Parts: sequence; structure tokens; C-alpha cells
Amino acid sequence: MNALKTTLLLGVLTVLLVYGGMALGGEQGMILAFVFAVVMNFGAYFYSDKMVLSIYKAQPVTESEFPEVYRMVRDLCRRAELPLPKIYRIPSPQPNAFATGRNPEHAAIAFTDGILDMLGPDEFKGVLAHELGHVKNRDILIGTIVATMAGAISMLANIAQWGMIFGGGRGGRGGGHPLIHILMIIIAPIAALLVQMAISRTREYQADRTGAELMGTPIPLANALAKMERRAKQIPMNAEPATAHMFIVSPLSGGDLMSLFSTHPPMEKRIAALMALR
Repeated sequence: MNALKTTLLLGVLTVLLVYGGMALGGEQGMILAFVFAVVMNFGAYFYSDKMVLSIYKAQPVTESEFPEVYRMVRDLCRRAELPLPKIYRIPSPQPNAFATGRNPEHAAIAFTDGILDMLGPDEFKGVLAHELGHVKNRDILIGTIVATMAGAISMLANIAQWGMIFGGGRGGRGGGHPLIHILMIIIAPIAALLVQMAISRTREYQADRTGAELMGTPIPLANALAKMERRAKQIPMNAEPATAHMFIVSPLSGGDLMSLFSTHPPMEKRIAALMALR
């Protein structure tokens, strides 16, 4: 995704956050939400990777613990001309992984226990190549900032919901009309999700292509994606919806309706796109 489109979409998230503050608190709420957005963007730039890693209880791993993983990552980083990222393990049986950080010099890759139990060496290396593709394409910062902003918008919607429950939406100053609260509860999270989808789906295709190029073949990554998609549907993961777009496959379970609003492209299309690279 080009930089202009991404900047515009991030601007939409900021506007949603500021408008939500205005809807709930009038002019003062708008000012507070704007200050909050500025602080959040600043904090997201420097600390969002640590926040996301802490959400999933990710633990750093050493080369003595996982020498083969480090060997794979070093080899891929050499091909991609990237510095070695920090490597983390997530205590979850669902096979999944994500990359985070503000730039290649401050990047991190996290993988679950489940991915080690399920994939062969080449398939796992294909997943690592995909995540390094995110790093090489410099879209890991976008993913973490979007996660932070979407989480804040969801928090505002929750505030509006509790305000309705406890009588905070009876009207008066500060934009407290019940209809405004209802719109905030329903529309704002959906709009934030649509922005996540617009950013994330293109990023996944790009990272798949870059990962295949780093591997020299698309087959290991395609096989890994097919296996992980099946297993992720069988094994639930306590994932935050605001950060779901960061994972290589969606960690959230759901039926056909949920798939329409997935932040990830349909897996069959991703695999087809990879196989077309042969």
C-alpha cells in the first residue's frame, strides 16, 4: 500500500477518535480526544510493540534455547539485508506469528508454541520469511499504530455503552443525546474495523510475495498458510480484535459473517497468489 493511502487511512482513525470524543463530551471532549490521539500516536511510535507483545505474554528467547530458529532468521535477514530482529515466543497452542516494531532496527518477531508443534522446518522458515517481509516493507509500524488507535476507538464505544446503561445519555451539554451514543457504540468500531481491513489486506499480500522471494519458492509458505488456517479454526486464541490484523492468519474464530469483516484476505486467494509466483 502506498504511503499516501496509508496516511489517509490513519487520518480517518484519528478523526474517528476525535469525533467520538466530541460526540461524548462536546468541545471539551473533542479537545481531550485530540490530545489523546496525539499522545497515543507518539506512544505508539515508541512503545506500541512492547504493548502488543505484553498483551500476548510474549517472552524473549535466546539463541541457546532455539538455535535453529536463530539460524533461519539470520539466513533470511542476510538475504533481505535486514538487521537481526528480537525473537519472542507466545504461550499459545494456536499456530500463529506476527512482527512488530517501529522500523527494521527495532523490529521483533513473535511466534506461538503451536506453530513449532505443527509446521516442518521449511514451512516455519516460510512463516518467518513472511514476517520479515513485513519488516522489509516497513509496514510493521503501521500495523501497531492501527492496533493502538482501533483499541482506543473501541474503548470510546465502551464508554458510550456504559454511559447509556447508567443514564449518561439523557441529553444536555456535551453531545450527550442518546442517538449520538448509539451511533458511537455501533458505527465507530465498524468504521475502525473497515480501516483495519483496508490497511491489513494489502499488507498481507505484499508480505506473502516478499516472503516467497526471500525463500526462493512460494511453496513452503503456501503449505504453512493452509495448515495454520485449518488449525487456527480448531484452536481458539484469546486475541484482542484490535490487534488481530497483525497475525499471519486471523486468530479469531467465526463463521461466514465474520469472514466478511476479517482483516485478512481469504486464505484461498492468498495461496493462489503465492502459487502463481512459481
